[in-house]
Amino acid sequence: MGRSNVSLMSSAGTPSLATDPNAVFRNSALYREFLLEREEILKHKWYLSEQAGQDVGFEKALLDWIVKHRAQWRSQREKEIAKNQVNG
Repeated sequence: MGRSNVSLMSSAGTPSLATDPNAVFRNSALYREFLLEREEILKHKWYLSEQAGQDVGFEKALLDWIVKHRAQWRSQREKEIAKNQVNG
């Protein structure tokens, strides 16, 4: 059996599915949104922990962020996405 002609890189220079079966997920819009939301939660965790003088934990920060900030953050993200689609 000869070597496969499957490229290891996509035309965009990112790993192909042949070398990285999870590349589809990491490059998806849903995953990018998840990462952005996670970053906001981690910032909120830091803020709450600083206020409390101790680590409040991810779960407490997550629940607090969802209740107090997620709706506004999501609304703002949707506006940014729509703006980028019009200008992009």
